[in-house]
Amino acid sequence: MGAFKKPGRTIRDRKPQAKKAAAEARAEAAALKAASGNTSTKRVKRVKVAHTGPTITVTQVRSEIGNKPKNRATLRALGLRRIGHTNVLPDRPEIRGMLRRVPHLIEIKEGK
Repeated sequence: MGAFKKPGRTIRDRKPQAKKAAAEARAEAAALKAASGNTSTKRVKRVKVAHTGPTITVTQVRSEIGNKPKNRATLRALGLRRIGHTNVLPDRPEIRGMLRRVPHLIEIKEGK
């Protein structure tokens, strides 16, 4: 049974030099992190930025089920996940173009 490979074992487990190289890489990454002054191990939460200037309020009113993948991706990019979900977006040409792709699924209200 010498040829049988045990589950969960990798090449790194069988090659000491690869294991040593991986440990050195981890130590180098830790040293770079410490040198940058960032010692936190917590994930940073994304903070929503308040939009300055004109805005558009978009509400999803119909389901994305049965739509093409591009339309579903557009809804996700607009920050809409489910029916009744609302998002405030800046009034920019790229956002307007996204809204024109899915007018049958959303309701638009002009902001400021």
